[in-house]
Amino acid sequence: MIAEGNSFMDLALAEAAKAAATGEVPVGAVVVEAASGRVLAAAHNRVEADRDPTAHAELLALRAAAAQAGAPRLPDCDLYVTLEPCPMCAQAIAFARIRRLYYGAGDPKGGGVEHGPRIFQQATCNHRPEVYGGIADMAAGALLRAFFAQRR
Repeated sequence: MIAEGNSFMDLALAEAAKAAATGEVPVGAVVVEAASGRVLAAAHNRVEADRDPTAHAELLALRAAAAQAGAPRLPDCDLYVTLEPCPMCAQAIAFARIRRLYYGAGDPKGGGVEHGPRIFQQATCNHRPEVYGGIADMAAGALLRAFFAQRR
């Protein structure tokens, strides 16, 4: 699948909507091969469905992209995710050597990139992707707010 521009974030938002429809926190992620624009993987949160606390959209997308690429590192790939990655996902992004991270809504409570521990700014972090936040943040935030409003 090939997409251009912000349509990668649109794909991530579509994944997030799938998560919400199944009762999962609405987060979606897409891994894109930078040079070709080919989508290697797309995923959404499956924590509840898989009964797995690590089944975050980013980790699932990274696993699938690595399998597709046949390599544990993805230095020529970009990751689009609808919510600022948590510390666990941020460290996995560093381990995968993702080239660029694009994310939607910031996460002051659980984020690990520009909030919380700021994983990429730590001296122990062995790889720092370029980070671009606030991409389609209004749409991503609206999905999250609607999801949590239904649960209150």
